[in-house]
Formats: sequence, structure tokens, C-alpha cells
Amino acid sequence: MTLQLLACTLWLLAASVGLQAEVFPYDHMHFGVPEPEKAVDWYLTKLGAKRGASPDRVVFGRTIFAFAKTENPLPSASSVIDHVAFSVADVDEKMKALQAAGVKVIAPARDVPGLFKAGFIEDPWGGKIELVQDPAALGFHHIHLRVPDPDGSLKWYVDNFGGERTRLKGRLDAVKYANPQVWLVIEKGDDVTPSLGHVIDHLGWAVTNVDAKISDLASKGLKTVEPRAVRNLRIAFVEGPGGVRIDLVQGRTEEELIGR
Repeated sequence: MTLQLLACTLWLLAASVGLQAEVFPYDHMHFGVPEPEKAVDWYLTKLGAKRGASPDRVVFGRTIFAFAKTENPLPSASSVIDHVAFSVADVDEKMKALQAAGVKVIAPARDVPGLFKAGFIEDPWGGKIELVQDPAALGFHHIHLRVPDPDGSLKWYVDNFGGERTRLKGRLDAVKYANPQVWLVIEKGDDVTPSLGHVIDHLGWAVTNVDAKISDLASKGLKTVEPRAVRNLRIAFVEGPGGVRIDLVQGRTEEELIGR
């Protein structure tokens, strides 16, 4: 290899690394509910969450589920954020126990060929929840979006928050985040509305510099809300493809992520 060719190769490698998006950790789900304390109790007792660092939240693994007071939230099924999913060891047994405890079952568990056994329940505020039997990834499993342009959305999330574009179980188009592990599953949906005002109100990523990140997103013509201080955090909002509301947070502490 000539020196000229070697220099060109090294330049191309450096350029490709530079073009790779920084991978930001997935941080939280935000729910709007009339009585946050009841939602906290429901997710603790029904889905085995840990208590969070403050009374309005719980933790699954290293993902926070935060609940804010919202009167009359719209159900998630009509939103661009259709549902969240949890993997359990035995989906039939779990759904039977939840139904006996008065939880609304939307669809009984069934085997999805090439995927996993799965069923659907609904929390008391209209939050749609899928229970799947995926032994390799127990706990908070994935977020399911429905958008008009799935391919464009997949690229947008990778470009702006990193992650690995993949197929969950080789079947479902998704972006995989590794720390914590969670899939963002994205499918076609034309009859959906923006997530603001629905029970699953928004998604959240932890970023290293919220001011720089929101400035970058605003420069691309995206709808953003300027950063502000909230407790120990600095936060800002951006509207993603299809009307997904996204919260960017800076300053998350380890105590907030581990629960108790």
C-alpha cells in the first residue's frame, strides 16, 4: 500500500467514526395520570417495579417511569407511542394472576410465530402494556411506536440518539439501546396522534450537554422547547417523527437510576 493510499484509507476511517452518532442512554418513560401515587402503587404491585428516588416514580432495571398529575389523559392506543412491553418468565401465569387481581386484559397470550408468546393488558389509566415471554431479556423490554414513515423514523433515532438499527428477533424493525437494554420498535401507522396529552406522554434520553443537543436539533428545523432547570436536572424537549414528544435530561444521578 502506498503512503498516499494509506493516508486516504485512514482519512476515510476517521471520517466514518466521526459520522457515527453518539449513543445516549435511554432514561425514562413519562406518564400523565390523575393520581400519580396510585399509579406508582399499581406499577409496584402489578409489575414488580422498584420505588424511585422520589414519590412520583418507579424504576424498572435502570429505566425510570415517572408519573405527573394529568386530568383525563387520552389512552395510549390512539397515540404515536402505542404501548410499552415487559418480558416475564411465564406470560400465561402472569396474565392469569393479573386478571385475577382485576387488571384489564386486552388480548390473551398467544404464540407469535418466530417471535415470542405475547398478550396485552391495560393499566387503569389507559396505558397499553404488552407482556412477552423473552427469557433472554426479562424486565422492561421495548417501546412500540406507530408512525407514518417507519424507515425515516428509524434513521432519525439512530442519527440523533445513537443505538443499533436492527430487527427484534429478526422480525420487528427496531433500534436497540444497550445501557440500559431496551428496544424502540417502530411500525407503520397512519391513524395516530402526537403523544402529548396521552397517558404515555413522552420518552426520555439522558444527554451529556442538553443545551448543545437541543441547539443542534433546533438547527435542523425541529420543534423544540428551550432548556430549563428541574430539581437537579437540566431538561429540554423536542418533537420527534410522527409527534413523539421527547425529553432530554442532563444531570441524572446514579441514585435515581437504581431505585430501592
